[in-house]
Amino acid sequence: MSGKRRVTIAHIAEEAGVSSPTVSKVINGRSEVSPQTRKRVEQLLHEHGYIRRTASADGPVGMIDLIFAELESPWAMELIRGAESAAREAEASIVISVLHTHAGPGRDWLERLAARRTDGVIIVSSRLSSQQYGQLNARSIPFVVIDPDGEPAPDVASVGATNWQGGLTATRHLLELGHRRIGMIGGPPDMLCSRARIDGYRAALETAGVEVDPSLILNGDFLVGSGHDHGHALLSLPDRPTAIFAGCDMQAFGVFEAARQRGLRVPDDLSVVGFDDLPLSKSAWPPLTTVRQPLEEMAFLATRMALGISRGETPEPRRVELSTDLVVRESSGPPPR
Repeated sequence: MSGKRRVTIAHIAEEAGVSSPTVSKVINGRSEVSPQTRKRVEQLLHEHGYIRRTASADGPVGMIDLIFAELESPWAMELIRGAESAAREAEASIVISVLHTHAGPGRDWLERLAARRTDGVIIVSSRLSSQQYGQLNARSIPFVVIDPDGEPAPDVASVGATNWQGGLTATRHLLELGHRRIGMIGGPPDMLCSRARIDGYRAALETAGVEVDPSLILNGDFLVGSGHDHGHALLSLPDRPTAIFAGCDMQAFGVFEAARQRGLRVPDDLSVVGFDDLPLSKSAWPPLTTVRQPLEEMAFLATRMALGISRGETPEPRRVELSTDLVVRESSGPPPR
């Protein structure tokens, strides 16, 4: 018996009771198809494992989409740099899209994506529902998630960093300097990377026999403003922290400003540690002690994975976590006497 035959548009059209052009319109994101018909065709495409014709193993890849929820932080530029490098190596182009929401892309975005026949999608910190994953799979659009908001499904290719280990290492550094009142400003509580960094912070304190004080843990949005506001909140406590671990460098810069406004010197009166190791961290004053996550490398690898999937390869492993490292600079020191 020969192998399983390749499912064609004609096969899908016959089973769905529609014309081949209608199936083609669904695959290519055309709008002139009723919602009921679109749903039925998408379901059949997914059930039959329809494979859209895409780049051959030795042919050029045309275009990779890089999708951000927001572009308000310099870390996005590091990811763009890595993705562009991998695309350039493959003689492909990068298209950058911004959703302006962490809620995930809507149907309009998915239809536009299909219409321009992208060869792969890199999704950065955006929530996709199982239905949206299914819609991408139904159209055979390869995709990889960078820093997924939640735990990705086993069959979803993703690239992240060792966030828990990074949170542990940052907090241990402050504990080894002698700090016991250590504030924590995380990111959004429903983001996987933020939860992991806070869990690493908790683990370091518990291992050292230091009680975790819930009043010292606040959640921000990974932007300067929340670092500034939450920094003020922590520093206004009657028994204020002698150190603050900010869940990203941008929030750490906000803490710098909050400390300055309160007449506190970093690190003499307050130690500050960030997370990311953005280029700005070296030139901040004082230079920021931070946890380096390899953003450029993460995007480079994710783009390579998407390119490989577009050529029929199966990424192994599907979930990749790159290591983080503590970079000690001048913003951390012993607690004031």
